[in-house]
Amino acid sequence: MSSAGPTIGVFDSGFGGLTVLRALIRRLPHARFAFLGDTARLPYGSKSRRTISRYAAESAQFLVREQAAEFLVIACNTASALALEAIQDAVPVPVLGVIEPGAATARASTHSGDVLVIATDATVQSHAYAAACQKLGLRAIEKACPLLVPLVEEGWTTQVSAEKYRGAQAVTATPQVLVTENVLRIYIDELLAEAAAQGHNSDTLVLGCTHYPLLRPLIESTAPAGMKVIDSAEAAAAAAVELIHERGGDPFDSEPTRPTQIACFATDSVEKFERLGSRFLGQPVGKVQLVDLGG
Repeated sequence: MSSAGPTIGVFDSGFGGLTVLRALIRRLPHARFAFLGDTARLPYGSKSRRTISRYAAESAQFLVREQAAEFLVIACNTASALALEAIQDAVPVPVLGVIEPGAATARASTHSGDVLVIATDATVQSHAYAAACQKLGLRAIEKACPLLVPLVEEGWTTQVSAEKYRGAQAVTATPQVLVTENVLRIYIDELLAEAAAQGHNSDTLVLGCTHYPLLRPLIESTAPAGMKVIDSAEAAAAAAVELIHERGGDPFDSEPTRPTQIACFATDSVEKFERLGSRFLGQPVGKVQLVDLGG
């Protein structure tokens, strides 16, 4: 590790993983980050495991070789589910996915041992969250919610807190937000019905997609009262910081005024990345650099 602290590489098939980067920045505001969105080859979910593994390994190698990343966070549920071992074999640095931290946080939260997971179709088909939860002694029911990602990318979300949204919903909710809320309600009602049919006493809901943190106020206002909502982006960031500290203490104590350094790269659609990325990151992403990782 350099005296200036580690470079943390963050990888996603698109730009939803910027929510993981946002959570990392809050915890390590003086670090250097390199983010890569493999936008030329998304969606990963429609590809074979072999292809996803190759794409993800190439992206990881770019961050390590070209950006000198000393830690990698795979901010992509599909790549975490289907290619984590391939990535670990491809690079000589610690690699952390988003699924195990999400399951571990659910384990710490639940009292009943029964958890629910909402995610994309590809992540649900992999059953990665169910497997990770089972290893921790939890029962998990997964639900694919394919309409949520395009709604987020359209900006049909709300930025207010769940409590404020509940209290002023009829006055402040736009027609677009109401559409998203109705879609969410259908998905969650279906999931709750399935859980009841299987005799689950679910008290925790895991957000198994990095787009979903932008929907958190709506999700919390739609889910049953008292249900704990686990943001897998926040969970992954917390686990990454713990891993970094285990490897080298707190490398930023000596540079408390060092500004955050962020370099963003994309394999295609740079303009779209710059336009939408700030919504996920919570601040301007700056100039996104185009890179070519091959076909």
